[in-house]
Amino acid sequence: MNRTTLKKLTKIMSIWLLLFAVWPPAHSNAVRLKDLASVKGVRNNQLIGYGLVVGLNGTGDGNQVSFTSQGLANMMENMGIHMNKEGVQVKNVASVLITAQLPPFVKVGQTIDVTLSSLGDASSLQGGTLIATPLKGLDNKIYALAQGAVSIGGFEVTGRTMTGTQKNHLTVARIPNGATVEREVPVSFKGKGKITLSLNQPDFTTVYRMVSVIDDFLKGPYTSALDGATVEITIPEHYSREEIGMLAEIENLDVRPDSRAKVVIDERTGTIVLGQNVQINEIAVSHGNLSLQVNAGQAAPAGGAGLGAPVSNDNITAREKENRLLALKTGATLGEVVRALNSVGVTPRDLISIFQTIKASGALQAELEII
Repeated sequence: MNRTTLKKLTKIMSIWLLLFAVWPPAHSNAVRLKDLASVKGVRNNQLIGYGLVVGLNGTGDGNQVSFTSQGLANMMENMGIHMNKEGVQVKNVASVLITAQLPPFVKVGQTIDVTLSSLGDASSLQGGTLIATPLKGLDNKIYALAQGAVSIGGFEVTGRTMTGTQKNHLTVARIPNGATVEREVPVSFKGKGKITLSLNQPDFTTVYRMVSVIDDFLKGPYTSALDGATVEITIPEHYSREEIGMLAEIENLDVRPDSRAKVVIDERTGTIVLGQNVQINEIAVSHGNLSLQVNAGQAAPAGGAGLGAPVSNDNITAREKENRLLALKTGATLGEVVRALNSVGVTPRDLISIFQTIKASGALQAELEII
């Protein structure tokens, strides 16, 4: 490589590095639209059924569970075997409730997972086999047929003294791909003039931004917000036969979501989660030996002789002294207050008490949720 070529390459690389350095990051804090909203009509459907698990090693329902004996007798009758229902006494059969979810766009012949939950007093479903059972939807139509060997999962270890360790739940089991779909739920966008998107977390600001982003992509006013959680898209003429392609492109658009200021507290574990833009108004709180001062500008001393050295955090000064006043002024965010309190060793329990008091006074400009 000669010197002229090397100079040209060096110049090109310098230009590219400069562009990468000054180019602003696109869609800061943005989220794909498919992670914020769902298409109306595209949803799971719940299926349910009653069945019998056979082949248990003496761990099935007892003789006091009459519906198990009744179900076993009915199954035998349907197979052409006549028997006395009153004389049915077995311990290797258990009644189960079968639940499953039918995904959207699933086709006849495909398989789905099913979950089995004991209905009687069976002690374990381990080693059992589910007899063919129809699964129905809320419209009482059969959508799938379930059958197969059940799987408990986990493990169970027993020692010589008949004591051991169990890491599973014996009365609930699954059958992976245990149900075959027999009926489809029709979902089609062909020929539709409009498509509706539903926001997972209703918010007017986020919906407005979604409308702007989609209209920019479609290059026209094709989108309208019906409320704080619903966006309606009128399919443009050039997408009249490409509805799926349009949805595939729209769901990958970047939207910057917005949310309400919120504080979530779990008193059982002492966990505190703060949302964005949580602020407090001017307020004074007395809490033990803590002294905190928040100013709009630089933090001023709390006053008084003999105070310990302050621990500063941005525009907040925190001190420790018995019966001091915790003064919080307008303009400070709760995140700054938390950092200052943590710097003097305040426990999560103390923070929870302070947050609840501030919220009760009306000075906390955020939603406080206790779980």
